Formats: sequence, structure tokens, C-alpha cells
Amino acid sequence: MNRAAANIMGLYERHAAAWTAARKAAPVLEMAWLERFEAALPVPSHVLDIGCGSGEPIACFLRARHHEVMGVDSSKTMIDMFLKACPDAETIVADMRCLSLGRRFGGLIAWDSFFHLPPDGQRHMFGVFGAHALPGAMLMFTSGPAAGEAIGKLEGEDLYHASLGGPEYRQLLDLAGFDVVAQVNEDPGCGGRTVWLAKQR
Repeated sequence: MNRAAANIMGLYERHAAAWTAARKAAPVLEMAWLERFEAALPVPSHVLDIGCGSGEPIACFLRARHHEVMGVDSSKTMIDMFLKACPDAETIVADMRCLSLGRRFGGLIAWDSFFHLPPDGQRHMFGVFGAHALPGAMLMFTSGPAAGEAIGKLEGEDLYHASLGGPEYRQLLDLAGFDVVAQVNEDPGCGGRTVWLAKQR
């Protein structure tokens, strides 16, 4: 598990093109959650997309709704693809755990990205979320349905996932100044994803 967790950044860099092609070919099952997130944002807002990948569909959707999106990803290749999909967007190649931008955003999203961090990395991220959120900012992320670790596959290589338990996520959100707006475990309408939507007080 430790080796798989440590390999995440290199894994996505090596297989950025294959991952992006598969993402484009897959149905956009998250649209209802994206619309709910976007509807709660002032227009226009600045949104921090943490683990942005190629920018499709999430950043493209938000930009089409007149929001500015800053993309953050540990893979330079992913960021290059993001800029092709979202010309002139702000981007940064960085480990999300090290973010300290000195700026606050009206929205933060960590979709299918945050759950690749080990448990302690996930706990650390709630301070990062809070430090980058304006009062009233929306935060949305995906997790696992229960505490534990799991290994999937990306192009035949081990792909690490982890989750905390629901009560701990709620506690961490509260300590970071967020109130839970909506939460669904293994949402059947979203490809079985477990989704959290919260608002900064």
C-alpha cells in the first residue's frame, strides 16, 4: 500500500494521455453534482480545481458558466492538457498537500483526486481547504464510503485509493470551518461515487 501511494504522481504523469482518453470516452455521470456545486457559487467566481487532470469535463463546465478556474495537478502533462482545454487559465504543477497560494477562492473542488492521498495526507488537506476558501465558499470532493484503503488499476499498474470514515470527515470539515450541505455514499446516479458538498461558514 505504501509503495502504491507513493507512486500516484508518477503513475498519472506516465499515463496522462491514456487516462484522459478514457475520461473523455466515459459518460459524464457527475453532472448533477457539478450543477449543484455551480448553482451555489456567485457568478463569476474563482474556483480552485485540485487534481484538475485534463480539465474535462469539470473545468470546462465551470468556465462555460463564466467562472474562472485555476487548475492544480502534480502532473505537468496533465496541466499541459488542461491548458489546451482551457486556454489562458491559471495553472500550477504542485502536490496538493503543499498548496499555499496566499489566495482564497469562492469554490474548491477535489473530484476523484483527493482520495488518492493516504489517510494522514487527507487529514492535512482540510487545513489546505480552509486556508484557500472565502467565507461562503463551496467545497466538493469525492471519498470512499468507509475508512480503508484499496488498490485499483491504471494501465496495468496499481492505483492507490484511501478513505477516512464519514464521522471523521464531518469532524474535519467542521474544524476547518465548513458545514456539510449534502453527502451521499456510493451515489448510483454518479457511478457509485461517494460525494461531499460543504460550505465555508
